[in-house]
This record gives sequence, structure tokens and C-alpha cells, in this order.
Amino acid sequence: MIMSYLVLARKYRPQTFEQVVSQKHVTRTLGNAISSGKVAHALLFSGPRGTGKTTVARILAKAMNCKSGPIPVPCNECSLCIEISSGNAADVFEIDGASNNGVEQIRELRENIRYMPVHSLYKIYIIDEVHMLSIAAFNALLKTLEEPPPHVMFVFATTEPDKIPVTILSRCQRHDFRRIESKSIAKQMKLICSKENISITEESLWLIAREADGSMRDALSLLDQVIICSEGPITGERILDILGLVDRKIIFDISNAVLSGNIAEIIDILNKIYNRGYDMKKLHANLMEHFRNLFIVKIGKKVSELVDFPDLEINLMIEQTKEISAAYINQILLLLAEESELLRFDSQPKLALEMMFIKMFQIKPVLPIDLLIEKLDSMKQEISETGVKSAPVVNADPACPEIRCDTQKDEKNVQTVSKKSVGPLETENQPDSSALDKGENLDLTWKKITGIISKKYPSLASNLARSRLINLAEKRMDIEVNGSDFNLKMIKRNKNISILKNICSQFFGNDFDIVINAKIKSSFDNQQKKTEENKIKQKALNHPLVADSIEIFNGTVVSVKILQEEIK
Repeated sequence: MIMSYLVLARKYRPQTFEQVVSQKHVTRTLGNAISSGKVAHALLFSGPRGTGKTTVARILAKAMNCKSGPIPVPCNECSLCIEISSGNAADVFEIDGASNNGVEQIRELRENIRYMPVHSLYKIYIIDEVHMLSIAAFNALLKTLEEPPPHVMFVFATTEPDKIPVTILSRCQRHDFRRIESKSIAKQMKLICSKENISITEESLWLIAREADGSMRDALSLLDQVIICSEGPITGERILDILGLVDRKIIFDISNAVLSGNIAEIIDILNKIYNRGYDMKKLHANLMEHFRNLFIVKIGKKVSELVDFPDLEINLMIEQTKEISAAYINQILLLLAEESELLRFDSQPKLALEMMFIKMFQIKPVLPIDLLIEKLDSMKQEISETGVKSAPVVNADPACPEIRCDTQKDEKNVQTVSKKSVGPLETENQPDSSALDKGENLDLTWKKITGIISKKYPSLASNLARSRLINLAEKRMDIEVNGSDFNLKMIKRNKNISILKNICSQFFGNDFDIVINAKIKSSFDNQQKKTEENKIKQKALNHPLVADSIEIFNGTVVSVKILQEEIK
């Protein structure tokens, strides 16, 4: 007597929409369409392998042809439901698109759909891997697909919908199936193992679920393999040995060594893994996934949704990323991504991985800009508390002596400077410069003011580095800016003008109107620059290469552009 073992993927194949795992968005839509009598005559199921496309197509066929139907929940007891479940139904045709991809098969299908069903309400054609049909076959199907007989339904299943012509897509109602989460796969396998009286640990179920990569069929096939190869309770170590997987502990050990800077430990781990016959390219993929998860955990947003791992491992990741920044993890992740293409075609993947880690250790961890600003602020505060003088602002006049501004001395010197520099106006017609004793006091005064500004507002001080005080009166202060347009615009901002007014008011004890002037170059300077530019242009036009180019191409010189560094 021939006995055939029924694999778990077939034995526990869902028989109703409710039993389909993680595809509620599709099953609910189809159930509502059946209840309202609005089922489309052509449906396209697309999605990754092993997510339930063909299974849902069979359930739909049962729901439409059930003796109690059409109903959203087939009875699975009538002869029609049993025939469809066993694959023996006379009116439900499952066609493999890969092996029946020619125009002749489609023409035969078109001839057969004209006949009424044998004993069902609908003739249902399920074409799996429909993207494998030839262009001629698709074209032969167009008219039939657009206006089929009322007793015919088409259900297409594919993993590559992009390969299907747009003319076919526009005639179908499309349903996209999603990858199944590892948590849902592990839960379903746990239910099956309890029905089969199989002892297996939670860790083992997660190992199989992750290896299945979102496919329930792959997961059940791997579970079948593990059950056959194991004796007694199934442990995580046994699964790692059977399926040739890399232990998660090894991944954590490598990442710990990377983050702690222990290159010797990494090379030792790589050597052990290589000697055990593990796939080094797969190890690289696992490391990329792990550091990606570390980055998500460090950011701390929607961790449970974005990291498909048990809570125990997520907690380990949180512990691992406590002392490192997200920017450094991103650096490592970028290097792993850059090396993946080279590793794929490398004949010595172990050596390539070792070189990658050596290169990784040459990366210096970067600090986020917020942390740098915080450190600079704390350093500035420490300097001010310990009494260390700030560096003086660069003066335009190198002959001017260096003046350090001390708070206590400044308070004493304010009155002195104001008395020497600013005096009362005798008449309204007197020029503002009569309020000063000596012209050189302007430079000394401006030196002190910029010194105070550099302590409190270093960014404003940098813009004032090439400026000077050209006039000081009782109510007015003229400042000449000898910098770029950017410096001039920054100084003229309302905020910076207010800062200058406040500091000058505190320094002199009077309120001032601040007037900002841009230094205007003399006509002699402009003429000299223009002459220099003309010389450079003439030199370029007289160059032999330019003359030869004009002669060869019979061209003319439209314009001559001069680089700024040429005229400096």
C-alpha cells in the first residue's frame, strides 16, 4: 500500500478567509464583495511567494461555487467544496502560466469558456505565475478578459506584476498581498506544533520565522525539515545546525566588538564562522540588518513596528546602543552598504569581510551637531568661570596694541573713554568729529567694543573682524565694514543692530544711532583692476592654442571669463 506523507503546508492550508494569516485587507474585501454580489470577473493577486495568493483563489472559488452560496464563508462540507479543496473540481481550472504560456493554450481556453459549467455556478480559471505568459498569449486574452461570459471568472496570481502588460492590468481588479511578519509566522507555527504534539522552543520558532523571510509556505517547509531531522525536543542549537544559520549571539558579539574597537576578536569570530562552513555573504547581510535595527532602536521611533524581532532581542539592542550615537551607527551602516556590491562578486569573501572591518576601524565616530554645540557652550562657560581671557578680535590696523578687556577695568574705563572721546556739542553746525580728542582713540575704543562682543556674541564678532569705527559723536556712531556682502548683510540685521546699540549704550552710558557703511573702493582701484583684467583677456586671446582652435573650427571668441584667483 502506497502511503504519501502530507507536508504541513498542505495539511494546514487555510480553508476559509478567516484562517488566512496577515492578509485581512484582501480577505475582508473579497468577503464584502461576495456578500454584496459585486465580485469582479477578473482578479489579480500579486505579492511575495508563500503569502497565500493561490490559497485565497481556491477559497474564493469555493465561496462562489458552494451549494449554499455564493457566501463569504464556504461550508467545506458539500461535494463542490471538497472537490475544489482536493483539486479535482470539474469547473475550477488551475493553470500554470510558466508551462502554458503560449498563444495556442490561450486559444484553447477561449474555446472552452463558451461552454456552461458542469454542475457549478461559475467556471473559474486560476492562472498561477501569469507574468510568464508570452505577449502573444496576453494579446489573445484581451477581448475575452474584457467581456467574458457571465458564468466565467478569472483569478490571476503573480509575484512580478510589473511584467504584466498594462492592457491586462487595466482589465483586472488588483489585490496586493503583504509579507507576513515573523511574529505572525511564529504564532501560526506554534499552533501547528501544538496540534502535532511537537515540543519546540520559542527561540526555535523565531529562527525559522526569520529564515522564511515573510513566506508562510517557506516557514512550514523549514519546520517540516527540522521535525524530520530532530529527535526529541527541538532546540535553537539544533535548528542552527540543520539549517546552517548564524547564531544571533555571534551577530551581537561581532557588533559589540565593532562598537568597542576590538579588531582581534572580530577576526577570530570570522575565522570560526568560516571554518564551520557558514556563508560569509549571508553573514554580511545579517550584519547589515542588525546595524539597521540598532539605528532604528537608537532613534527610538516605532521600534516594535520597524524591528521584526522578539522583545528580548530589542532590549539587548537598546542596551547595546546606550553609549554610541546614531551618527556613528549610520557611518557603519553606510560602509556595510558600500562593500556589499564588492563582496557579492568577490572570490574570497572571508578576506573581503576582514578588510571591510579593518577599514571600519579607521572611521572616527562623528558627533552630532547638537552635541558639538553643547560642548562648545560648556567650554565657553568654563573659560568665563575660570577667568581665562578670550582671544582678541583681529584688528585692521596691525600697529594698534593688543588690548584685553576685563570686566572690572571696563567699568572704570567707560567714563574715561567717554570723557576723552565724546564731548558736548558747542553748536549744531559743528562736525561730529569735533567730539573726539584724537583720531587714534577711535581704533582703541572699537578694539574694546569688539572684545566685549566676541565674548557674548562670537558670530557677530567674526562679521565685524574687518570693520572699523570711523566716526563717534554724542548720539551717532559710524562703522565702516570692509568685508563681503554677506558680512554687511549679517551686521545690518535688526537683531545685530540691537546688540550693537545695547553694548555701546552699556559701554559709553549713552544711547547711539548705529550707521553701517560699506567701504567704497576708489576709482583708482577700480581702474587698476579693470586694466589687469584686460591684460589677462588679451593674453588669453593671443595664446597659440586659442588661435589654432579658432582656425581649425572656423569660430569666433564670444566672451572671455576670468577666474577670480587670476586677478588676485
